[in-house]
Amino acid sequence: MFKSILVPVDGSEGAKKALDVACLLANQANAALHLLHIPEELSHETTLVWGIGAIAIEASRPEREDIGRQVVEKAAEAARANGVSQVETVVGQGDPARTIVSEARRRGVEAIVMGSRGLSDLRGLVVGSVSHKVSHVAECTVITVR
Repeated sequence: MFKSILVPVDGSEGAKKALDVACLLANQANAALHLLHIPEELSHETTLVWGIGAIAIEASRPEREDIGRQVVEKAAEAARANGVSQVETVVGQGDPARTIVSEARRRGVEAIVMGSRGLSDLRGLVVGSVSHKVSHVAECTVITVR
């Protein structure tokens, strides 16, 4: 079905579920997975899954990027454990929705699979979720996992 899938990961449970769905799709078609993390400064301390720990509010940009690399590598390990052989990791920068759409376009992916809510849930309720924005702007199929 899809030969190339972009999966934004932020360490949240929603992203983990989206990765599981993307792995199922990738295994059906021997598709490549492109795992993208965009380090964000969050307005609250939050715990990341995949055993990374918490990001403090005052974490510097290099610290957030280092944690971001850990998040995307843990996601890559999980994808490989689920049988996906073609996995690429990317740490991006900027506005999450714009960066996701830009990376999808740049890589020519056929689908984006993402969680409906990520680590910045509270802000999403006020200004609109990243998944909502991506689904309205992306030129490829967008699958939102709840």
